[in-house]
Amino acid sequence: MQRWDIALAAALAAACATAALGQGATSHSGARGAASIPDLSGMWWHPSLPGFEPLASGPRPVTNRSRRKGVSNYDQLVGDYTNPILKPEAAATVKKFGELSIAGVTYPNPSNQCWPEPVPFIYKSFGLQILQQRDHLTMLYDADHQVRHVRMNASHPAKLKPSWYGDSVGHYEGDTLVIDTVGERTDRPYAMLDLYGTPYTKALHVVERYRLIDYEAAKDGLERDAKENQLAEGRVDPNYRGKHLQLQFTVEDEGVFTAPWSATVTYRPGVADLKADWPESVCSENTHEYYYNKESDVPTAASRISRRGPLRRTDIERS
Repeated sequence: MQRWDIALAAALAAACATAALGQGATSHSGARGAASIPDLSGMWWHPSLPGFEPLASGPRPVTNRSRRKGVSNYDQLVGDYTNPILKPEAAATVKKFGELSIAGVTYPNPSNQCWPEPVPFIYKSFGLQILQQRDHLTMLYDADHQVRHVRMNASHPAKLKPSWYGDSVGHYEGDTLVIDTVGERTDRPYAMLDLYGTPYTKALHVVERYRLIDYEAAKDGLERDAKENQLAEGRVDPNYRGKHLQLQFTVEDEGVFTAPWSATVTYRPGVADLKADWPESVCSENTHEYYYNKESDVPTAASRISRRGPLRRTDIERS
């Protein structure tokens, strides 16, 4: 569960420094000078749980069958396994996790286990920064220092090595940033696309479209968000009427879904404190294994295996 090293930290610092030199102060105006590339910089927030904004029509993401005050009950995550986008095996997996939640078990997922969160699970993060460079984007998420790298105007390699966040390539289509991601690791614990345990396979393909929009255009997404998700108070100004950053994404995986499906995530600038400082959110290992309602088995000398076999009691007493 140790995912960050010195090299990554150095690379992140370099990206931040370069982006700061290239972008300057953030106004969320969308202007970027002669390059005609939309300026998506700044600290964007979507403090909603579980997170996705289902579209009004068409194939929809898995949503929560458990409701509280009309919206998703974040304390009981029961994915709708009857959603027609799910193939039978995937539906059975979602149903299994929902039954655990109904029984009072908070099952493990990438977030509560401090593991990298695959796309689109990572949209659960409240905060997002996009650092734009000529041939590269760096995407920062407030949850546990997670970082995605996007190669601009490039193609996926012919021989792709799967990675935590997959291989992401991007380009601009007018005022829209388009990111194409494939190659997310499946040989990992907690391989799920959302908080309901929806699985994925090597065929997973995610296309993201980021665009700055006016408040009037953002209202639809904000209203769909309010109908589905719980909002964490105090992170955004509900009276803000300026530019919003909207992500529309499409997910396809022929091993899991009967058809591609889409949803949105509509971001707003944070309140004054969040505009000034990027908060540090650290996920750390804990001996209190609350999701199974017991204590974790912390590694000890007794759990080690020597070359000649399991340690004996006398070996443990000597260690």
